[in-house]
Amino acid sequence: MAIVAGIDIGNATTETALARIEGRDVTFLATGISATTGIKGTLQNVRGLRLSLGMALERAGFKGDDYRAIDLIRLNRAAPVIGDVAMETVTETIVTESTMIGHNPSTPGGIGVGVGVTIPFSGLARASEGDSVVPVIDAKHDYETAAAEISAAMARGVNVTAAICQSDDGVLIANRMSRVIPIVDEVSAIERVPLGMRCCVEVAPPGRVISLLSNPYDIASLFELSPEETKQIVPVARALVGNRSAVVIRTPMGEVRERRIPAGELYIIGPQGKRTVNVEDGAEAIQKTVIDCYPVENIFGQPGTNVGGMMERVRRTMSDLTDIPIGDIYIQDLLAVDTLVPQKVVGGVAGEFSLESGVALAVMVKTEELPMQRLAKAVAEELGVKVEVGGIEADMAIRGALTTPGTKPPIAILDLGAGSSDASFMKTDGTVTLTHLAGAGNMVNTIIGSELGIDSMELAEAIKRYPLCKVESAFHIRQEDGTVRFFDKPLDPAVFGRVALLHENDMLQPLMIPNISVERVRMTRRKAKQEVFVKNALRALEQVAPGNNVRLVDYVVLVGGSAKDFEIPTMVTDMLSRYGIVAGRGNIRSTEGPRNAVATGLVLSSTGVAQ
Repeated sequence: MAIVAGIDIGNATTETALARIEGRDVTFLATGISATTGIKGTLQNVRGLRLSLGMALERAGFKGDDYRAIDLIRLNRAAPVIGDVAMETVTETIVTESTMIGHNPSTPGGIGVGVGVTIPFSGLARASEGDSVVPVIDAKHDYETAAAEISAAMARGVNVTAAICQSDDGVLIANRMSRVIPIVDEVSAIERVPLGMRCCVEVAPPGRVISLLSNPYDIASLFELSPEETKQIVPVARALVGNRSAVVIRTPMGEVRERRIPAGELYIIGPQGKRTVNVEDGAEAIQKTVIDCYPVENIFGQPGTNVGGMMERVRRTMSDLTDIPIGDIYIQDLLAVDTLVPQKVVGGVAGEFSLESGVALAVMVKTEELPMQRLAKAVAEELGVKVEVGGIEADMAIRGALTTPGTKPPIAILDLGAGSSDASFMKTDGTVTLTHLAGAGNMVNTIIGSELGIDSMELAEAIKRYPLCKVESAFHIRQEDGTVRFFDKPLDPAVFGRVALLHENDMLQPLMIPNISVERVRMTRRKAKQEVFVKNALRALEQVAPGNNVRLVDYVVLVGGSAKDFEIPTMVTDMLSRYGIVAGRGNIRSTEGPRNAVATGLVLSSTGVAQ
């Protein structure tokens, strides 16, 4: 009799399956799961491994640190994936000291379009009859004073065409004036608004968006710009698309500076030699080149470019963590996804952003087996238990997946994790074809964070995992599918009127993102999952299917942490149904759902255990 622990160290979680083996009989005792500490395949994984193993031991009736009860620990063997470094958005970076600045508060005052010269509020009394001016009102002046002074100036014949305020007073000022003018407020950096410059303010009616200042040619007409200057203000016009209000100010030509860092080229090396693709050609062109170079031997980026810097950082990070020379680290796969990248408009008065097209890249790093062997040695020394590196991850996953009721070879599995999407196909004779591909849950988080302008990966992960709702009253919410749900007890006032995530146990997490809508968040989330998981699922199956023909696969089982997602399995199943494939979420050993497949496979593949 022997106690064996199969431990699957993933990019996000470390899972343990603890079993008693007597001859060829296997009795599973317990499972454990914890967050992976450090990058997969490095010595930092030991702490997370101990937490996962300790949980399994306690659930099986042992002490959490009673490692002497274990006869053998088997670790998975797979290429490490740098999930938090490799997945960056690569686009052409344009740093511009713009000739324009723009702003969009949530509650502007008045309505219409006003063009004039910016003046300080204190200078309004000195303005002459017929002057077209836009007073800049700092927080020292309250709304009553501002409204009175503007009305007095108008009575003297001064053409006050619009106003810019630091405080949230736009509506209050507009309500106290006899003539309606557009007023933009909440300009926090009021001191940065240039004075004595030609300015245009636009406020659209409620329910509508601006049309003049979101069109670069209208801006060019207002400010008499040359074709070259018009090209430079395109990011500002884009930043104002969809806004209800905006202000654009002409600043001196001497402030215009521009520096370009090109996205760069990728060099993909395969059996037929090296091929080149420009990142600006987009994700589809990049993926076609990757397919043409299959199986990929290595990928480099053009030096001095965004993508070149990214690839170099990936190799250097892995080299620093594993002590392997950079020259011995290879990038074996790449997933590219077209996305939108918020680029800050330099010269803006309130942190304005322009959404620029970009390409998000996920790469998988391939090294020799040295990192996993070093990890196994470190675990053995620390725990005093025999440790061995078991089978390849995708191979172990299919053995674990076969414990799902109703499955048998020939069968394919899709292991959808955090850093990689793995696939394997087992024929009737037990032979296995497998592949490891870059891009999974972490890349979805990166795309969500990029397109919604979120810095927190924890928030991006929550957006990926939970459905949305809009809190419409103290007792009801409207869910993202349009249905209304009522509550017996009043909801927290902090979530009223906000877009929120609906967690388990009806906990609501408000999204503190300005001017966000349920529709935009849902569209971004589903697009990211579609581009990463659905495309990778098909790409992986094409590599392992007999003759690379997906239609020859009859059954697919989805396993891994992402297979527990509330919509990913449905998306993948819908896509595979077009090929006549029966697909569904696995239920490992009838008890674990889609989790623990690799750890279970590591136990079952032990010496003397039936496959």
